[in-house]
Amino acid sequence: MRILPWFAALLLCSCAADVPPRATRATAPSGPARARVAPEPPSLPQRLAEAAPAADPSVIALALQARQCALRSGVAAGGNTLGVIDYTRPSTQPRLWVFDLDRARLLYSEYVAHGRGSGDNFATRFSNDEGSLQSSLGLFRTAETYVGDNGYSLRLDGLEPGINDHARDRALVMHGAWYVDPLLARTQGRIGRSLGCPALRPAVAHAVIDTLKQAQWLFAYYPDARWLHGSALLHCEPYER
Repeated sequence: MRILPWFAALLLCSCAADVPPRATRATAPSGPARARVAPEPPSLPQRLAEAAPAADPSVIALALQARQCALRSGVAAGGNTLGVIDYTRPSTQPRLWVFDLDRARLLYSEYVAHGRGSGDNFATRFSNDEGSLQSSLGLFRTAETYVGDNGYSLRLDGLEPGINDHARDRALVMHGAWYVDPLLARTQGRIGRSLGCPALRPAVAHAVIDTLKQAQWLFAYYPDARWLHGSALLHCEPYER
């Protein structure tokens, strides 16, 4: 049978109408772009803690707080090198860290002696008194160097009344000493002890002293309740970057 041209065209239109339309990709609604927030840079306490992973970060933060308080209150001016001693650690482990604060770098990690009157391997007693043979806690500002009975030495001025302000009168100085020897600790269970001074290994003493001399900072820590609650330098505002 012959299909008329107009009928064939009608059939084609009907078939085309049954074909589903091609799917189109959905587009997200337009709107303002989300702002990308840059991460906050780490604070100086965090950077120092990363530089000295063996040190207690809370002790580092406390040392920085005491230094900042001394600067803000006018108790003392000083440079950007900080030594931190943590007397909660035994003498058989490094417990002195020296930092370059400008670059947030660790310069030294060293053994350091405590006074005979402070304890055996662990220092647990501290004093500001002449004749106690004990170490002192708190924040010190370093001063001049000299050569004395213990060789090249560094004078320390204690900045905390009743806690360490007799340091100069007591001749509590940083110096080298033969008995600060990790090998000695293997035979007697501790390194040797001083008369109260933070004594160092002779091999590094001169270099460490030169790094800390002339109005830098030294901070000695132990969780002594009297000092922690009574120190004016530990109760300023928290450290700011």
